[in-house]
Amino acid sequence: MEALKACISNEITITTKAMNTILAAFEPIEISKGEFFLKSGTICRQMAYISSGYMRMYDIVDGKEITLWIGNSGKFITSLSSFIFETTNIWNIQAITACTLYVIKREDHFELSKKEPKWLEFDNILLARSFALLERSMFSQLHTTAKQRFQQLLKEEPTLFNNVPLQYIASMLGITPESLSRLRKNEVKSIT
Repeated sequence: MEALKACISNEITITTKAMNTILAAFEPIEISKGEFFLKSGTICRQMAYISSGYMRMYDIVDGKEITLWIGNSGKFITSLSSFIFETTNIWNIQAITACTLYVIKREDHFELSKKEPKWLEFDNILLARSFALLERSMFSQLHTTAKQRFQQLLKEEPTLFNNVPLQYIASMLGITPESLSRLRKNEVKSIT
C-alpha cells in the first residue's frame, strides 16, 4: 500500500490518521493477464489503484476492439459514469499483464467521502484529472497528427511500448498497427 499512500500524499497534505482511514477502505487484489476487472453491460461498483501492471479500457465497435485508455502503475481506473451514477457501463477493463490493484467499493467510496474530508479532497483531484485527460485526448484527436500523438505518448509513457501489445497502443492513438510500426521505425532512424 506504500505506492497508494505516496500517490495520495503527493496530491494533498494529510495526517497519518486520515491516511490510515482512507487506506483501510482499500482491498488488495491480484488479477491475471487477460482477466477482466469490468465488462461492458454491467454496473461498475469499484474503482482500482494500479499498484503494478498494465490495464486497458476498451470497447468493441463493428467487431473491432477500440482502446480508449491504457493505465499502468500509479493510476486509478474505473468506468467513472457507471461508478458514480450506477448506470450501465459501456467499457471493458482488462488486465494486459498480471496486475496488483488496490480496490475500493462504490459504497465504501461514498461512505469515506462523508466521514473523511481528505478523501473528498483527493477524490476531487482525481475527478479533475480525469476530465483534463478527456479534454486533452479529444483535443489531440482533433488537432494533432498521428506522428505528434505518437511522439507525445512516447515522451510521457515510454514503458508502454515495452509492455503493451502494439495493436492496443495503435488503437488508443487512433491509427493502424502498420502506421505505428512506421512511426516507431522512423523515430529510431531519427535518433541514430
